[in-house]
Amino acid sequence: MTSETQTEAVTDRTEHDPAALQDLIRNARVVLWDFDGPICRLFARHKAEKVATDLVEWLEVRGLRALLTEGERKTLDPQVVLHAVDRRHPGSDLVTELEERLTKEELKAASSAMPTAHADPLIRTWTAVGSRLAIATNNSPHVVRAYLASRGLTSCFIPHIYGRTQQLNLLKPDPHCLNRALNAMGAAPEAALMIGDTSTDYLAARAAGVPFLGYARNARKAGLLREAGARVIVASLEPVLKAVKDRGRPGVR
Repeated sequence: MTSETQTEAVTDRTEHDPAALQDLIRNARVVLWDFDGPICRLFARHKAEKVATDLVEWLEVRGLRALLTEGERKTLDPQVVLHAVDRRHPGSDLVTELEERLTKEELKAASSAMPTAHADPLIRTWTAVGSRLAIATNNSPHVVRAYLASRGLTSCFIPHIYGRTQQLNLLKPDPHCLNRALNAMGAAPEAALMIGDTSTDYLAARAAGVPFLGYARNARKAGLLREAGARVIVASLEPVLKAVKDRGRPGVR
């Protein structure tokens, strides 16, 4: 199946209920964004699988191969490696150094990240119509700031960027970063909206009581979101941009 066909398949399944999307947009006074996915493809060129492999090799060189299961050693997700080590040695110097190495790799990736189609104008439009925006991500906040600055989007989010801290057990699906954003912005969960592309995003939003809009760039991601329980999913941010523009027009509610 080609990527175009995959996108069409997602569109057929997920954009059949524009009223549900409009309801989410209409009620959102605060919008919480995941970063890698809805805003950009962070590892579009600096591949995540290479970063994961490098982290595993770094551990093995230090004689720490036994810290990871066979599946964890073969993972394509560097976050899996970081979480695995933190579960076995929480709060250790090893975890701190591993997190710092991952942050450096994410910063490299940020310089070649691919913006998600329609994300930049959607962010600017949502800001223009009076909604407040925040980022709630498992990536490093330093990386988020670097990317936003490169796109001229910093003012749309600052100071509300909530990313990975040394407390790795509080990353999504824990709702910690969402709750931090809501508390800092003085927002009720029901007046907010979370945009994410993974099951952990959905589960964190559910735990925080925040309505959720799934973004799935292919059929596989859409299926995973649906399995987790997400009900409103879009294959493109274009209909979201249209709905936000409509909300900002006089006489449109």
